[in-house]
Amino acid sequence: MLRVEGLDAGYGEAQILFGVDVSVGEGEVVTLLGRNGMGKTTTVRAIMGLLPAKAGRIAFGGRDLTGAPPFRVAQAGIGLVPEGRQIFPTLSVEENLIATAADRSGKKRWDLGRIYAFFPRLRERRENRGNQLSGGEQQMLAIGRALMTNPKLIILDEATEGLAPLIREEIWNCLTALKAEGESILVIDKNVDALVRIADRHVVLEKGRVVWRGTSAELRSDSAVKDRFLHF
Repeated sequence: MLRVEGLDAGYGEAQILFGVDVSVGEGEVVTLLGRNGMGKTTTVRAIMGLLPAKAGRIAFGGRDLTGAPPFRVAQAGIGLVPEGRQIFPTLSVEENLIATAADRSGKKRWDLGRIYAFFPRLRERRENRGNQLSGGEQQMLAIGRALMTNPKLIILDEATEGLAPLIREEIWNCLTALKAEGESILVIDKNVDALVRIADRHVVLEKGRVVWRGTSAELRSDSAVKDRFLHF
């Protein structure tokens, strides 16, 4: 579904990514792991068209999206839950969900009723403005907003950053349920123990390069990789 091949990207003269390869198959959950500043968010920004690729290719569903503007990437069916959530602070929960609603997948599985059933707390807070929500509620809203586009692929950048442990567990349960629904997911987070329970495959970045890739079983058993590249 998503194929990123030989991706180079950076900011101005500073090159951050060096030949990064990442792929996500249909119905697959893949993680992008690494310490802070290793290029994970830069990879996501390049995929979403928010940062130009200096080299390499980004393809989605067999369509070349290299150099495509962000709105074309969204129209192709990639939904983003960005780092920092970036919900609309002065819109209500319901207005946030409706604002970007679409049917990118051609299946239209997600509407307000399903989002509220999936996140009952959002139903309770549906008339509250975005800036009146807790961090966990904002993350639920950001995920719900992405799902309302009925995407073919969801990307979550720092899925549980800054959230309390109980709320983190709610987000992991959400991702587990989305996987059971057959959603394709690319997720960035630091909680490796939770991710190996959910994800099919993992890609580890170090200084903008892929230094390891493998399954959850392989990552779980490879303490050297965790100690060297994933010690936060």
